[in-house]
Amino acid sequence: MAGKTTRVVMPQLGESVHEGTISKWLVKPGDKVVEFEPMLEVDTDKVNAEVPAPVSGILREILAQEGETVQAGAEIAVVETGDGAAVSPKVESQAPSPPRGEGRGEGGAQKTETQPAPPAPSEPPPRERGGDEPHRFSPGVQMAASDLKVDLSKVTGTGLGGRVTKKDVEEYAAKATAAPSAPPPPAPVQPGEGDQVVQLTRVRRLIAENMTRSKQTIPHAWQTQEADMSGVVANRNANKAAFQKQEGFSLTYLPYVMAATISALREHPEVNSTFNETELLVHRNVNLGISVGLQDTLLVPVVRNADSLSIAGLARAVNDLATRARNKQLKADELTGGTFTVNNSGTFGTLFSYSVINPGQAGILTMEAIVERPMAIQGMIGIKPMMYLCFSFDHRVLDGLQAARFLTSCRKWLEAVTMESPVY
Repeated sequence: MAGKTTRVVMPQLGESVHEGTISKWLVKPGDKVVEFEPMLEVDTDKVNAEVPAPVSGILREILAQEGETVQAGAEIAVVETGDGAAVSPKVESQAPSPPRGEGRGEGGAQKTETQPAPPAPSEPPPRERGGDEPHRFSPGVQMAASDLKVDLSKVTGTGLGGRVTKKDVEEYAAKATAAPSAPPPPAPVQPGEGDQVVQLTRVRRLIAENMTRSKQTIPHAWQTQEADMSGVVANRNANKAAFQKQEGFSLTYLPYVMAATISALREHPEVNSTFNETELLVHRNVNLGISVGLQDTLLVPVVRNADSLSIAGLARAVNDLATRARNKQLKADELTGGTFTVNNSGTFGTLFSYSVINPGQAGILTMEAIVERPMAIQGMIGIKPMMYLCFSFDHRVLDGLQAARFLTSCRKWLEAVTMESPVY
């Protein structure tokens, strides 16, 4: 007896995320799926995440293939539940699937309906380009083709089985509208013997696009100052044991530099701003982005209202975001809304960094390694823990004098810390 079927839809992975690209199916037709266990991996322009199965049953059909970009709420798979999920029925022919727009209630909610379940193919059938066979295109692909006025019959698909993806449509439209005088793109370098070809993940491609846009649209300028970290080092040494015992994680130097940055942003609010072509948007809140390096990528989660937190509060926020970033548990909206960024490449021993500004911000401050160096102190030579502060800034927003004042404020705050300065 055939069971009930549930049509699985693409979830909305954040308030500002309206589509996702299916990077990998973790199950195939005929496999058993368990409610709340991962069913597929999805990449968005903010984060990549595992999507759990909404019900337990047997995966009967995959409606959206790997590499396909799908709108939130669109149907991506069919799962059979109930009595019919235990055994795959054998049928001679398969009834056509209903259109993807049907079978969902208001708001894209899943709808359970009773109907004969299609057989489970061993693998998705290939979709050959050409010939007289009609092609099925996802709603996202059809919408992109309509907006860009692209004839889908002329687009070569790069998705699984030759399916046309939204990216294929966008690239076809870009080539069709490119200026005739534009120089041809450089020919790809062919791999040599022993070379390894590593495909870029969606996150890495987006990072590349954002950094290219930043360098092409923002006139970068750089300044550096050296800070005496003696007071910060003494304060951390005096508090780190009690902090570790109370909080359960180590007190690092990063929250001190964050606190210095916040103080300097309050003193120089024009640095906490966005250049809007004809106006400067000065932000009231300090939402501090923190660079978190993962094994093969970099994320910049945001500490919102960072100016309301103590050094200990900043440390807690950073530890929470970094831990969840490494466990792929960040929400998409936690990667947006930053008004300024602090980078901590010094933890890897760097001394000077010229960081690229995140689009929409006026600057990024990088803290470098703290190194003991001989310094002249009132005519004498002494050993001091010194650290370079490197500031990349948008020259449309700030000139050299304003940048120097901001950087000086950061340095002076750090040099004013003593062993007795409060952490909480």
